[in-house]
Amino acid sequence: MMALIDTQHLSFSYRRQAVLTDIDLSVAEGSVLALLGPNGSGKTTLLKLMTGLLKPVRGHVRLNDRDIHTMPQRELARNLAYVPQVHRETFAYRVVDVVLMGRMPHKSFFSRYGAADRLIAHEALEKLGIAHLADRPYTEVSGGERQLALIARAMTQGARAFIMDEPTNGLDYGNQVRLLERLKALAADGYTFVFSTHHPDHALAVADRVVMMRKGVITHDGVVGDTVTQDSLMDLYNVDVRMYPVENGVCVCVPAVRLCGCGGKAH
Repeated sequence: MMALIDTQHLSFSYRRQAVLTDIDLSVAEGSVLALLGPNGSGKTTLLKLMTGLLKPVRGHVRLNDRDIHTMPQRELARNLAYVPQVHRETFAYRVVDVVLMGRMPHKSFFSRYGAADRLIAHEALEKLGIAHLADRPYTEVSGGERQLALIARAMTQGARAFIMDEPTNGLDYGNQVRLLERLKALAADGYTFVFSTHHPDHALAVADRVVMMRKGVITHDGVVGDTVTQDSLMDLYNVDVRMYPVENGVCVCVPAVRLCGCGGKAH
């Protein structure tokens, strides 16, 4: 399968301190890749390099075999979207207005949104199941709904590849599940996702490939079922974990923690 996003010998430093070293990574079109790793492993830096927000000190990032730093910003935005963690807008824009902002790469500086732009925005809202929120203030919807609105905004850019930094961060359990369900549905439609997470279960739920990172290098890379194992997680996080099968080949990961009360008896 052709690589949509490809990094070659990618390295990056902050103030001469190496953060990423010699990262070779290919992301196939229509795939879902999850990045796992402890804090400070370089996940966020890698995502920013993949979107062009940072420039590597060595190596290249290519999108459809083109160096992203040679592409016009508007063209890059029409093909690749960065979806940040949930945030709260300062002004009470309507949800549909936030989504419409995704049309900016298709507009000239002074042009207004037209009927075609609004149709694209509403189609994205429908696809993500939040069309009923279109006229609600973005500041008044839940964190999960805001995150879905940001994905809808990315879709209106025209992009079919999304880079997401901890998309479930700050969401309650129900909203985490609903967001993952939407990601899985979009992946089934051929969208490409690269996302970072601190939850191995999220990788197991939606990813078909997992890359594990520590101290700026890749330690494990492979098919999710073969890569997310007790041994690899214990090696990555230095904690004792257990993997249990649930159904249909799906496993869950839980920490091997004993909760003790008085007298040291487990409860």
